[in-house]
Amino acid sequence: MVKNITYNNIERYILSLLFLILINLSIPKNIYATNSSMAASAVLENSIPTKQLISKNYRAAILKKFLESYNSPLADYSQTFINEAKANNIDWRMLPAIAGVESTFGQQVTTNSHNAWGWGIYGNNIIYFNSYNEAIKTISKSLRQNYMDKWGATNIYQIGRLYAASPTWAYHVAYFMNKISEFEAANPIDSLSISL
Repeated sequence: MVKNITYNNIERYILSLLFLILINLSIPKNIYATNSSMAASAVLENSIPTKQLISKNYRAAILKKFLESYNSPLADYSQTFINEAKANNIDWRMLPAIAGVESTFGQQVTTNSHNAWGWGIYGNNIIYFNSYNEAIKTISKSLRQNYMDKWGATNIYQIGRLYAASPTWAYHVAYFMNKISEFEAANPIDSLSISL
C-alpha cells in the first residue's frame, strides 16, 4: 500500500511538470529587434507584455502630460501627434522632439504661423499653417514621404543631415526623444488619467 501511494505521488508530479512545460511552450516570448541608434527601433507588437500594450493606448495622455510639463501650447494636440505618427509610420516622439529643439515645444513660434518645427523657415521666409493640426499632419506626411521614403533616411541622424543646417540638430532631437521615453517610463499607466 505504501508503495502504491509513492507511485501515485510521482505520477502526479510528472503530469504536473509536463503540464507546466506545455503551458510554457505555448506562451509567446518577448522578441525585440533594435538598432544601435537611439532613434531607430522595432518591436513585434504581438510579443509585448500586456502592461506595455496597454501603455501604448496611453501615449497621447503621456505626451500631453510631458508637453504640459514644458508649458507647451502643443499639449492639446497630443492625440494628433499620435494619430499622424501611426498613419505615417514614424516614431511618435519625433515630431514633438523636433518642436522641442526648434521652438521650445511651441513657446517660441512666430505669431499665428503654427510652425513650431522650423519647417521651411529660411531667413525672413516663414511657412504658415492654419492650425497646429494642419502643421502636424503636413510635416508628419512629408517626413515619411520625402525624408524617409524618397531620400532613404531611417533614423533622426540621417533626417537631420537633410532637415537642419546644424550638425548637432539630430543629437538635440534625440535628447528630447529620450526625455519623452524617460517620462513615459516614470509615469506608469495607472497614474495617468484616461481623459485628454
